[in-house]
Amino acid sequence: MNWGGAITLTFVLFASFIGGMVYWMCRQRVDLVRDDYYQTEMAYQHQIDRAARTAMLNTAGLFAYEPGRKQILVSLPGPVSRGEITLYRPSDRRQDVRIPVRDARQIVSTARLAGGYWKIQVVWSDGQVDYFSEEELFIR
Repeated sequence: MNWGGAITLTFVLFASFIGGMVYWMCRQRVDLVRDDYYQTEMAYQHQIDRAARTAMLNTAGLFAYEPGRKQILVSLPGPVSRGEITLYRPSDRRQDVRIPVRDARQIVSTARLAGGYWKIQVVWSDGQVDYFSEEELFIR
């Protein structure tokens, strides 16, 4: 093979590699954290206020993960009129789970959750004031 053929082959292989990478990258799924990201960020001060009110409460031991039983025990302080528990999976939002809060003490099963990194987010209200708490969890 002469120099001209080698250079042409090199360019063809390089162009094929770049074309393959572009094709592969276009087929990858990219998740946003939320679909309504902009609207949520505009109202973020409300979230900051809820987290500050929660910090004033005694929220130690709010979440207790029991891997042997495959469950999370959520113990909210005080009476609860409404709320929601969100099991948030940062790597795949299709696996997110939302559970309504029925009582100040609630058990959440992790049997159907995929192993890996999760965040537990709880928003609740005592009827007058809203609260928010979040904790990281690694499920095996």
